[in-house]
Amino acid sequence: MRPLQGLRVLDLSSVIFGPLASQVLADYGAEVIKVEPPEGDSTRHTGPAVEPGMAAMFLGSNRSKKSVVLDLKQAGAQQALQALAATADVFMHSMRPQKLASLGIEPGPMRARHPRLVYASLLGFLPGPYAGRPAYDDVIQGMSGLADLMDRQTGEARYLPTIAADKTCAHIAAHAILAALWQRERTGQGAVVEIPMFESMVGFNLVEHFYGQHFDPPRSGSGYPRVLAPWRRPYRTADGFVSMMPYTDLHWRRFFEEVGEPERAADPRFTDIAARTAHIAELLELASSFTGRHSTAHWLATCARLEIPAAPVARLDDLPNDPHLAATGFFESVHDAAMGEVRFPGVPVRFDGARPPVGMPPRLGEHTHELLREAGVELPPASPTNLNR
Repeated sequence: MRPLQGLRVLDLSSVIFGPLASQVLADYGAEVIKVEPPEGDSTRHTGPAVEPGMAAMFLGSNRSKKSVVLDLKQAGAQQALQALAATADVFMHSMRPQKLASLGIEPGPMRARHPRLVYASLLGFLPGPYAGRPAYDDVIQGMSGLADLMDRQTGEARYLPTIAADKTCAHIAAHAILAALWQRERTGQGAVVEIPMFESMVGFNLVEHFYGQHFDPPRSGSGYPRVLAPWRRPYRTADGFVSMMPYTDLHWRRFFEEVGEPERAADPRFTDIAARTAHIAELLELASSFTGRHSTAHWLATCARLEIPAAPVARLDDLPNDPHLAATGFFESVHDAAMGEVRFPGVPVRFDGARPPVGMPPRLGEHTHELLREAGVELPPASPTNLNR
């Protein structure tokens, strides 16, 4: 038994934000039904692929799901969707609010029709001046302050080289849906859950970067100096890089003793965490002047001896061969009759010592007939403009 076994999720979302959220639920055992238009989710065609419609970006956020194709512009498809919703515990979408009425899936009517349903709207913005605007990862990274953080550290406004907003908000959506399901267990009633990207990422960024703005009047500007220091990066060694993090007073005393300058630990700028935070740029620049004298292996062995946290800098291509990930069985291969061996990063958590298994992402419309028949829907002849598949 996986924790969410027996839970049914109807997911109309696309791209990454919503699909990654529902993939988390699928990993935990929920039956996730991905409802797609006849052309399918756009990520089916993003990145390398062995067969059309099963591209890399789709594989990354749609494992262990089922696919139903419905052209929701058609009345029959809308009726079929309502029949599926009657069997579901969770209904989720990532459409802008102004598009919902024409599809018959506004939250009020849906909740009135299905009172136990947890209705999750994955939005760009809550109702307000920005409501209804399109929201994509780059846009939200810019609006929420991430690009500004990069500018402060590097002198250039940049996006993080990962879809940080989509992925972060997906995990927020998953735990918000689980909270609403727990509420339903106590009340017997579903709920409408709104998960906005903008507000979620502003909150994410300000965990540490609200900083002195917590106080009235502010005790400082926004921004946590330690992580904004331009020298906060892997230390260059004689032959590469090392991720090394002396943090406590003891760590720094040991480090300065090791490099032959123990008096540095008594420098008023570096004596305790408050002083180091105020002078973090000077401290990190100073530390980096020592690391280039020796190899990466030297620093890893030294830090192990001094009990200073440190690790080598891994390249993405090397992670599938990481000895720890191999020992814990993190990467998982699934055999597909058409595509052969398909490899996935596994579910990171374990339940009672076991990691939930990974299932293949579905072909477009693979489960349409099966699931609609179960829901009692009469299928018309297959048509690209009706129920399809």
